[in-house]
Amino acid sequence: MAKQIWDELAMKRALTRITYEIIEHNKGTQDLVLVGIKTRGVYLAQRIHDRIKELEGVDVPLGELDITLYRDDRHDASLKQDPVINSEQVGAEINDKNVVLIDDVIYTGRTIRAAMDALMDQGRPRTISVAALVDRGHRELPIKADFVGKNIPTSTDEQVAVKMKEIDKVDEVILNSLQK
Repeated sequence: MAKQIWDELAMKRALTRITYEIIEHNKGTQDLVLVGIKTRGVYLAQRIHDRIKELEGVDVPLGELDITLYRDDRHDASLKQDPVINSEQVGAEINDKNVVLIDDVIYTGRTIRAAMDALMDQGRPRTISVAALVDRGHRELPIKADFVGKNIPTSTDEQVAVKMKEIDKVDEVILNSLQK
């Protein structure tokens, strides 16, 4: 059973609010770098980037991060392969910058931990903050989002699905029950 939590307009409003909060928190856009976590975080980061450009007239650096090889819950150690680190992965200078990691849903905190590890292999940011469209709770690690579109309390047998036009041809947030 699926229930729509947000439609396109609600998502747009949340992203606008998150954008304002990021600007306020950083006291402007100087030394700000946005980094989207693949896949949907990249599209959210692009939207926040575009909104900052519209509001502030500034083209802040925008990067993307693939954290697959940094995940502790998905990496297969039996392959006996060292992760290949691409030094150009982020695509933006992050040393001594205020980096905002952006993802669609924050859940256990493991994705953000992996993203921080991947980011630190790229350089040494001054600060790292986290923006998520949805926070569904259930942390396994002491990590929190600094900027959240919506807190959606869920059970472990529910799933939050963020759909985006760039991939899914529609903007919405859906809560799915995994129970049969």
